Amino acid sequence: MIYNQILVRFGDLTLKGKNQRDFLHRLYDLVALKMQGLKVTIENTHDRIYIHLNGEEVAEVQRRLEYVSGISSYSLVVRCENDLQIMKQTALELMKDIVSKETTFKVETKRSNKNYPLHSMEVTKQIAGYVLANHNLLRVDVHHPEVTLHVELKGNACYLYNAEYRAMGGYPVGVAGKGLLMLSGGIDSPVAGYLAMKQGIEIECVHFESTPLTSIESAQKVMDLVKIMARYAPKNKINLHMVPFKELHMALLEHIPESYTITIMRRMMYRIASQLAERKNCLCIVNGESVGQVASQTLRSMHTINSVTTIPVLRPLCTYDKQEIILLSRRMQCYDISIKPFEDCCTVYVPKAPATAPRLDKCEVFEKSFDFSSMVDAAVEQTNSITISVDSDIDLSLLGLEVREVLQELKNK
Repeated sequence: MIYNQILVRFGDLTLKGKNQRDFLHRLYDLVALKMQGLKVTIENTHDRIYIHLNGEEVAEVQRRLEYVSGISSYSLVVRCENDLQIMKQTALELMKDIVSKETTFKVETKRSNKNYPLHSMEVTKQIAGYVLANHNLLRVDVHHPEVTLHVELKGNACYLYNAEYRAMGGYPVGVAGKGLLMLSGGIDSPVAGYLAMKQGIEIECVHFESTPLTSIESAQKVMDLVKIMARYAPKNKINLHMVPFKELHMALLEHIPESYTITIMRRMMYRIASQLAERKNCLCIVNGESVGQVASQTLRSMHTINSVTTIPVLRPLCTYDKQEIILLSRRMQCYDISIKPFEDCCTVYVPKAPATAPRLDKCEVFEKSFDFSSMVDAAVEQTNSITISVDSDIDLSLLGLEVREVLQELKNK
């Protein structure tokens, strides 16, 4: 391939007003962080980013761009001087590189440099005619071409490309502040975290672990998922808070009627998450709930569960169906981990007939049957926090300890 640069386009950032500069600088920094360790150089402009490949493998740069929120699309380009003869020769070289069978094509020219002596249509005719005369596999089709050769004249340079690749979109992660993601280990919550980051929210994760009521493999799943999600984080790492939930879990099974167990369990989780969010300067709680998907995700259930917190609760998946969520999970490469058959505390003891329209007054009465406040506070105080990066290599099963002991060891190192 003859490409020597990648042209990066902005997405919704172009809609911003006076604070656009802040968003752009966040994006510039994010792209630079993701490109660390490569030979590329980065040229930032007010409306584009140009990544000079300097001989670096195109595929590796493309892979890293997939983890950058705030980018609308990008193209592999050949940059050359805006001398017409050089442009024609470069266009022919590019078409010979990408076309190996009979193909229809057209040329489209965009002339941002209004001082250039030829108009866009004249440039198009000159380049198309030259390529057509010197490439025997091409014929012109201006309505439905198989390949469109784009020519952009900007300043003293010309950029030629033939494809535009969709990127993550949204806003650069971190520009909107920080949120706490309730991470279960299933399919939905990692996707919710991805969508939150896509909209500029940097995330920390909280998981409620109930070993030995739940298996150590359930906790391992969560760490493996955070490792994948860290690809999208600003510094390729995410803080994970593991809440010891066993005592509260057992108390709920003992004191709460079966039909209300999940509802009140979720209320306890929200109480704990709210305290952790305040401690970690998180402005919201994020979860993977989708309206109507399970009993605890009906609107009535959400209303009853939400009443224990005043922190905004974001549900990026609230209108997604399961197949849409699975599609995103596969794209993130989380799906194969999420479907491993190790249950978390929300699924290990599922009531036969959970309440789908739980009443708030009943929840409050049931909760008075035991001293949950001290247990909530204890769970917050005993939470172990570790940082998971894309390079983390933690195998809980090999360490042979209780999850909380392992985490305490990791924290002390």
